[in-house]
Amino acid sequence: MGRWADCGIRSLDSKMLGATRNCPSLQHLAGATVFAAFVALGASSSGAQERQDASPRSAAKHAESMAAVRLSAPPVTAVVKPVRSTTARGPYYVDFRARTAATYGHAFIWYGKTGEKEVEVAGLAPAGDELPYILGHIIFVPSETGASYGDLDEQYLTASYRVYLSEADAKRVFAYIKHLQEISPVWNAATMNCTAFLGRIASFMGMKAPFHLLLPEEYVNQLRELNDGRKTVQLEPDQG
Repeated sequence: MGRWADCGIRSLDSKMLGATRNCPSLQHLAGATVFAAFVALGASSSGAQERQDASPRSAAKHAESMAAVRLSAPPVTAVVKPVRSTTARGPYYVDFRARTAATYGHAFIWYGKTGEKEVEVAGLAPAGDELPYILGHIIFVPSETGASYGDLDEQYLTASYRVYLSEADAKRVFAYIKHLQEISPVWNAATMNCTAFLGRIASFMGMKAPFHLLLPEEYVNQLRELNDGRKTVQLEPDQG
């Protein structure tokens, strides 16, 4: 196959040479074509060589310029802003709490000094066992305003909202709590109940209090929502 192709090419070349000898213009045209091909080949090879030579030089110059920028640029330093405390807590607290009970639960408060294990408990509940509680849904019955069964047990807790006070404000609030205990001799499920007791304390502290006919857990959670979850309370100078 290759031999026949080679013979064909040689016969074609001989025909072309004969044609160029018979026609001088074709001979000049062939010479010009060959010369142009050699010039184009040389130009392309020289251009490729220039591109190959220019590439390392441009890369080196780019590296040098980047190094100069890195050396001249000032070091980057992080700006650290001081953290501001938005909930500066006082040393005293009032904790509005709710727990489970035999029926719909009970609301009460813890109050005292931060860091101390001993706490004071206040709330409003019917004194005695089941009978005063049942009658208290119809009439006023004698009350108790201290700790009742389950108030100190965390396992019964269903809701808690604690706010902090300064020492001066705590003295005024704690005195009001004790005064409220003294003037609350009766309990009634519809009017003088445990949530109403907490509401009077919250109002004295300048807080918004929910409607008192709510379940204790719901009442404490709404108390937090109404006051935007604030962690500190500061009394007005003329309050109390």
